[in-house]
Amino acid sequence: MPRVAVFALLLAGCVEPASFPTANEPDRACHDDRLASFIGNAATEQVGAAMLRASGARSIRWVSFGAIITMEFSPTRLTVQLDQQNRVNSAKCG
Repeated sequence: MPRVAVFALLLAGCVEPASFPTANEPDRACHDDRLASFIGNAATEQVGAAMLRASGARSIRWVSFGAIITMEFSPTRLTVQLDQQNRVNSAKCG
């Protein structure tokens, strides 16, 4: 399956499977105060990976424009809201 199709499926589902810390791996909190420079970037695998590195989050949840999401809070997850052109509109931990 082409990479673009796989990425589109991730966006359509809005959620990348969460990862959980193991006994040997401490919890890492997410820091959304480090993400302002990503606003306006196209939602790509590379941008997502860079946002994870910058924030310290363990997982990312892409939320397409107008999508409904659960209010479940996860301190190690980054939630990225996209605009109508699939560009990063906001990024918050949780």
